[in-house]
Amino acid sequence: MERKVEPIQSVSRALTLMTLVLDEGSVNVTEAASALDVNVSTAYRLLATLAMQDFVERGADKRYSVGPALRVDHAAFPQPSLVMRLRPALERLYERTDETVHIATLAGTQIQHLDGIEATSHSLRFGLRVGVWLPAHRTSAGKALLAELTDEEIDARYRMAMASPRRGRVDVDLESLHEQITDVRETRIGWNFEESEPGIAAMAIATGDLGGQRAAISISMPIARFTRDKGERWAAELIELADGLSAPSVS
Repeated sequence: MERKVEPIQSVSRALTLMTLVLDEGSVNVTEAASALDVNVSTAYRLLATLAMQDFVERGADKRYSVGPALRVDHAAFPQPSLVMRLRPALERLYERTDETVHIATLAGTQIQHLDGIEATSHSLRFGLRVGVWLPAHRTSAGKALLAELTDEEIDARYRMAMASPRRGRVDVDLESLHEQITDVRETRIGWNFEESEPGIAAMAIATGDLGGQRAAISISMPIARFTRDKGERWAAELIELADGLSAPSVS
């Protein structure tokens, strides 16, 4: 039985800060303190420590952005494009469901749809959303990806978002979100019933770590065409798909 390891708080906070800097582009000390729920002096020490190791760098505007250590181009270890890697799985899923399918990634508290295939055999269908950004907590893909984070990381991201100039666009009930995330962690499937837009049902699964990259694959359709049977069958399809992606290749 694997022993549960308690995270080291200072390390966890530093990693959360690095993630926020990568997602948001830059943070100042006040934003970092709000995101981590710590006092300003603690946030400053964490950022200063990261700056000493070149993970972040402080600009003239007193904001900390990505540092040289995170800008290194690891050309010796090329990774295939995430979209190219997932496209065959996306095509198989489309063939099995005959509904619109997407690949999405998480940035901060939003997701972006990177690729998709639109269902064309139905007169009533869900159109492509490639390139579109949506609130993670309102989408099936977003919930699936948030479930891969710790509760502390989720809270930090939303505190950061609500402390930023775009906070007026962040409408989230964190208690309800955490309840949904708990369900996703148990079943692996994120759900969206008319949360992102009226008349739409969607389900998604996270792909796991694919060479340092993470994404979610979703199935979307008009809610009038969704049934419990389809939900159960396609949840199994998504789990099989994700397990296949993470399985080691046999040479």
